[in-house]
Amino acid sequence: MLQLQNFHGVRLKFDLCAPLRSFRSTIPFPIHRNHTIHRLISAKFSAEHHNFTISYLTDTCGLLPETAIVVSEKVQLHNREKPDSVLELLESHGFSKSQISKLVRKRPSLLLASVNQTLLPKLEFFYSIGASRLVLARALTSDPTVLTRSLQNQIIPSYRYLKSVLLSDAKVVAALKRTSWIFLEDHTKTLMPNIDVLRDEGVPQPCIALLLTHFPETLMQKTDSFEETVAEIKGMGFDPSKSTFVLAIHAISGKGNRSIWNRCYDVYRKWGWTKEEILMAFRKHPHCMILSEEKISKGMEYFTEKMGKSAGTIAKTPVVLFFSLEKRIIPRCSVLRVLSARGLVKRDLSLTTVLLPVEKRFLETFVIKYLENVPELMDLYQGNANLDEVLASNF
Repeated sequence: MLQLQNFHGVRLKFDLCAPLRSFRSTIPFPIHRNHTIHRLISAKFSAEHHNFTISYLTDTCGLLPETAIVVSEKVQLHNREKPDSVLELLESHGFSKSQISKLVRKRPSLLLASVNQTLLPKLEFFYSIGASRLVLARALTSDPTVLTRSLQNQIIPSYRYLKSVLLSDAKVVAALKRTSWIFLEDHTKTLMPNIDVLRDEGVPQPCIALLLTHFPETLMQKTDSFEETVAEIKGMGFDPSKSTFVLAIHAISGKGNRSIWNRCYDVYRKWGWTKEEILMAFRKHPHCMILSEEKISKGMEYFTEKMGKSAGTIAKTPVVLFFSLEKRIIPRCSVLRVLSARGLVKRDLSLTTVLLPVEKRFLETFVIKYLENVPELMDLYQGNANLDEVLASNF
């Protein structure tokens, strides 16, 4: 029981859980003078709900206490019924506990959404276009905002436009995997105008679909900026009819990619590439300008110091920098070094001849074929033999 004093000398006793009508009938003075009491009642109820929300977020949703406190400012839970039904739905559709925790942290209001009227219809729609539970769980965990938007007024119209460009549900789902924001944007404001820019430049439909499927964020920037990027790429000598044109657009689109491009430029310059060689490499494989600085340096170091290749040679075939150093470059080049040392293959064999073939083709051409001459070759390729020892043997 809560006691209040100094209301004109009257001592009041009341149960905060009692009905408000009963409480009012015990007040010996006009109700309009009791706003303080009302605030106390509201504060008590609010505190109880706040504590319940924090407990639910930590105990049931797996949030850390400090995170739950922050999230509780965005959603207030009064009981377990609705949030429990939401969590049960997500679990039954393949969301892991960690994914549910991330989803709740990003969009806590979803705990109060209607399962049957709001959430389930959207999940079923994405399933209907070919999204698997695994793909959908990952996409929505990354950004669950799409679950807060109207299915009829936003999601389905966006899908229809995407389908008209990509021509298949599989590609729409592939774009969804990259970013769910393609279902949130008003396609008439960004996607449509930017795609029209590409069409006006003569970019073929498959190339437009390539960009939208794998790098949809590129087409979601403001049209003025997009037009400037397209003009810049044309000025570098890219052919709009080739896929490298749209890949180059992606490579310099946005502040993030532009910054990476500039850093890559500096790294290549440090390794002795001329400005002309950098531009040549960019035209051949645009994404060589958005590799990590570490990957570029490790690759260049190995090719120049271990394989004896010049920086200019690598600039002519920048695709070799894309491969994994540990899993592909070193094993295959080690085989090449042994075969070259034994005079079994030409010393000037190009790196692309060795690194580009699929594994089965490489094994047939460079390993199995020479096992009689070099029995250790397979062990060397699989990392079970030391290169220096193999090179030194039988000499």
